Amino acid sequence: MAEVVLFHHALGLTPGVVAFAGELRQAGHTVHTPDLFEGRTFGSIEEGMHHAQEIGFPDEVIGRGVKAVEGLPAGLVYAGFSLGVLPAQMLAQTRPGARGALLFYSCVPVSAFGTGWPDGVPVQVHGMDADPFFVDEGDIDAARELVEQAEDAELFLYPGDQHYFADNTQPSYNEAATALLLQRVLAFLRPEWLSCVINHPIGEFLTHNKDRGRRLGNQWCSEPMAPLRTGMSSWPRLTARRSRRCGGGRRRGPNGTGWAANFGTRFRAVRWATGRPRRAGPIRCS
Repeated sequence: MAEVVLFHHALGLTPGVVAFAGELRQAGHTVHTPDLFEGRTFGSIEEGMHHAQEIGFPDEVIGRGVKAVEGLPAGLVYAGFSLGVLPAQMLAQTRPGARGALLFYSCVPVSAFGTGWPDGVPVQVHGMDADPFFVDEGDIDAARELVEQAEDAELFLYPGDQHYFADNTQPSYNEAATALLLQRVLAFLRPEWLSCVINHPIGEFLTHNKDRGRRLGNQWCSEPMAPLRTGMSSWPRLTARRSRRCGGGRRRGPNGTGWAANFGTRFRAVRWATGRPRRAGPIRCS
């Protein structure tokens, strides 16, 4: 399972951030939650940012994030909410061995921490499509640039105008959007052994439909497995990650199994099972 470092937002290490980390732990992942504000929490973004300026924003905030991972292994997934995106993105871009990045509510230009996004580091960016902090301050533009540049990057937009929509202790909390965000994050962190089931019926179907856009197939998995001799129910389901950007009609898989995807669905192999990168994903709406 994954080992994640999750950096809090400008309100501090709130119970909502701790609860989000708990959801990841419940799925079996190891999650570290550094407290960049040393125990202090705030009731508004303005108060939290004022404190960040007092301690030294952005340099000191990033520096505390760097110190927080000293002694931790290299193979980490770096995640951050809003202000916490700064240390998360910097570490994902510059600390060797990063396994991925999860950027919630914010994104800064890749050029802020280097010449480009590192190869082999998948990344997701999540934000609301009418959040003034995310849309009006340039974060969404930085996220789109990242998606275009990185070999495996996705931008997920949710309907709404709230910033801290996944913190269940805040008035801005959106339960439906948070549930979808968690589903996508857990799929991103899913274990390696779910990948490369090429000769499974779903793998065969996708491999034989190479003209249908992004698919599992031999593009990512170079060594097909032997055909499965057990029932479908005895193996974990390879999760379909859907985008509503096109809608579309449902298609059925081989022998009427119903495993075929809706138009726009993407089946993704876990990249480090074979060492081959996944391609950059599209911008998605919830």
